[in-house]
Amino acid sequence: VDDAVRVTIAGHACLLILARPYSDFDEVSSILVYPDAYHVRDIESDGMIVSESNEIRAGEASSRGQVVLAWRECQEAARNPHSGHNVMLHEFAHQLDYLDGTADGAPPLSGEQARHWQSSMTTAYEDLRHSLRHHHRSWLDPYGATEPAEFFAVLTEAFFQQPRHLKREQPEVYKALQGYYRLDPTAFWEDA
Repeated sequence: VDDAVRVTIAGHACLLILARPYSDFDEVSSILVYPDAYHVRDIESDGMIVSESNEIRAGEASSRGQVVLAWRECQEAARNPHSGHNVMLHEFAHQLDYLDGTADGAPPLSGEQARHWQSSMTTAYEDLRHSLRHHHRSWLDPYGATEPAEFFAVLTEAFFQQPRHLKREQPEVYKALQGYYRLDPTAFWEDA
């Protein structure tokens, strides 16, 4: 791993804590970088039934603090900062989600901020799922409809890469993310 890899990944991760406590990433224990997308063998069991699948992934994060990234996808995200797809932002958002011990789409929040988050995110998540169920296209990555944790990670990508679009389409979600991240990306993306 050379300096270009280190700086690219660290720079993108640090965007998430630019105005937050640096300690938010204290639990990140390792970052594994593959040259390209990688295969993962997944085994699930439901009682007596065991199923096995092979997945190709660009990244993943675990509750134990590990982040895995595919360098080719990291480079692509760095070259296209307005694409709305950024595996580095996505996986490090999961690490923030894990701060309260579970990946549930809501990082640690309290009081009014938690109430606003719950209300705005639940509505937006259900709207996205409804839209996709009825075969409507969404500007937001459909992967966000998988589960609330993925919704938060996908929204984080949009917040930092397509802030004006997110603010226009989902003003309450934008406000919730702005409150959590404590910054306004529209201020540093003139054409986003």
